[in-house]
Amino acid sequence: MQGNRASQFHAHFTALAGEIERRLAAHEIALTSFSAEQSDFIRFNEGKVRQTGHVSQASLTLRLIDGQRQAYATLTPAGDIVADTHAIVDTLAALREGLRDAPDDPHLLFDTTVWSESTQRAGTLPSPDALPLIVAQCARGLDFVGFYAGGTIARGFASSTGSRGWYEVENFNFSWSLYDASGRAIKSHYAGDTWSDAVFAGKLEEAAARLPILAREPRMLKPGSYRTYLAAAAMQELMETASFSAFSARTQATARNEFYRLNIGEMSLDPRVTLTEDLSLDITPRFNGDGYQRRSVQLIEAGQAVSQLTNARTAREYGLTPNGATGAEAPSALSMQGGDLAQDDVLRALDTGLYIGNLWYVNFSDRMNCRMTGMTRFATFWVEQGRIVAPVDAMRFDDSLYRLLGSELERLDAAPELLLNDWTWGERATGGMKLPGLLVRSFDLTL
Repeated sequence: MQGNRASQFHAHFTALAGEIERRLAAHEIALTSFSAEQSDFIRFNEGKVRQTGHVSQASLTLRLIDGQRQAYATLTPAGDIVADTHAIVDTLAALREGLRDAPDDPHLLFDTTVWSESTQRAGTLPSPDALPLIVAQCARGLDFVGFYAGGTIARGFASSTGSRGWYEVENFNFSWSLYDASGRAIKSHYAGDTWSDAVFAGKLEEAAARLPILAREPRMLKPGSYRTYLAAAAMQELMETASFSAFSARTQATARNEFYRLNIGEMSLDPRVTLTEDLSLDITPRFNGDGYQRRSVQLIEAGQAVSQLTNARTAREYGLTPNGATGAEAPSALSMQGGDLAQDDVLRALDTGLYIGNLWYVNFSDRMNCRMTGMTRFATFWVEQGRIVAPVDAMRFDDSLYRLLGSELERLDAAPELLLNDWTWGERATGGMKLPGLLVRSFDLTL
């Protein structure tokens, strides 16, 4: 849709949905999904622009249903209603041809109620021309490496039964690392709807203040259990890995769920642990491609499993009730309740132990016991008597979320941090997580 402003996405999608529905036979139903963005991307190296670009793109997925048979196709709108209508006519013809010999889909289920849902939120974003100047000024003398993505993201849904959904927001996601001569780095991020030069400068200054620590001789740790504070960004790595299947009704029904023992009541977490698919965060659409409106879903409450995310196909196959989950049955707005640990008191509360700012290469080592393994990454420090004294080189961990969110949990951050999804492969993603940091009595390092 090159040449169209983001504000015109909605009008064009509405027109395309109308063209589709006018061409349906009486026995046909169409579910139409739309995805679009207008985004600026800037990559920095040594505090200077290495690569910059602008992306304007859209895709439309047409799902044609006839009885219990369905077929779908995805096309790229040109932004011109005449050209796009021709593409729709051709696509409908191809889908009808495909449906003639298609078998019934035994797990087909979609919502036929009529609803309307709309979210449109304008943001305050940095100008792509001004941002390099801001970075150059704030990162003067620093080895600054970063990636900025910002602009408008739009998602739409239309059903020929009458439902309409629209989600359009302007936001940004900026992550960067400050390197010292040793090659070690401190990673930081800044994301949201409203950009502030002062907030960015403050985050950069906070990270730069810890750079001299990286130049110190690293503390060598032996494998073992250590008192540890896991920052919100480190928790995000753990929860993102868990979210692929640990909250899914399908994996629970097939006994492949990492929280299986929790869901059947055999295990429990600390009573302070409450996890919600929280649509009130307003960071993801409140509708899905099966035509269901999405509502917040309580997943874990006071350490006990409450429910899983149930997609329409899973519901049809296993006799469950759909609750608006997407096809992946993974949370897109996971929120964890905070505790009483103020950010200024983290090091004092940790006293002596590990401060872990980031994790990477996280995967499961024992799914049935919810054990995860991975490596510590940037900004991992050894703390003594409430003071950071040395960096810690990368080490492998292997520990269970049952322990970290259960027996070993000591305190939770008072103010959970909103971490937007920074996925840009193919298109910018919606969603994210709101998570606190965790202070745990022990965290197992294995190598």
